Amino acid sequence: MKKGTFLLGLLFVITGFINAQEPPFYQDIQHFKELDRQTPPPKNAILFIGSSSFTKWKDVADYFPGYTIINRGFGGSTLKDLIYYFNDLVPAYKPRQIVIYCGENDLAHNATPADSAVSRFKQLYHLIREYNKKVPVAFISIKPSPSRMQYFSNIQKANTAIKAFIMRQKDARYINVFPAMLGENGKPKHSIFLSDSLHMNAGGYHIWQKIIQPYLKK
Repeated sequence: MKKGTFLLGLLFVITGFINAQEPPFYQDIQHFKELDRQTPPPKNAILFIGSSSFTKWKDVADYFPGYTIINRGFGGSTLKDLIYYFNDLVPAYKPRQIVIYCGENDLAHNATPADSAVSRFKQLYHLIREYNKKVPVAFISIKPSPSRMQYFSNIQKANTAIKAFIMRQKDARYINVFPAMLGENGKPKHSIFLSDSLHMNAGGYHIWQKIIQPYLKK
């Protein structure tokens, strides 16, 4: 084997090893940090954190004129990931309010029971309160995605328990988008979802906008 070929192969092995050591979503977090380096984020903004329903809401600021929003959703993430990256996602922005959409992936991965997802949310909430005792926190209910109807029972259990927990907290709100996303037959409105029956199109986000806006802090 030629020396150059050997070194190239060794480089690939080392690179693969390094990448294998990276925790999930590490590159997403590094991307956020690079964005912040290029353009320092505004202080005292509303911080959106969570999974792909936020990631794909790239024009979220257009839905809420008059509000300063920083979107730090990263697709595929779970509540465990928000906990893991908490120090990268929240303190640096000094937000005036934190809006969370997460938990759907928890329930869909490895048949996670509802009470486990609820426990993770409580852990995330306590992290926020350790960081700031008074920053307003809003949790958007886990949505009814057509592709995940087999998890509906767990979704409803998790939503009910998270709502009950939030109702006992100060400066915390539960934003219930679930009913508005159902048709008259009690099933999800397919028309507000993309072809994957998981992520929303503009119709879905318009429903969210109407429900979420009254909870946002100016």
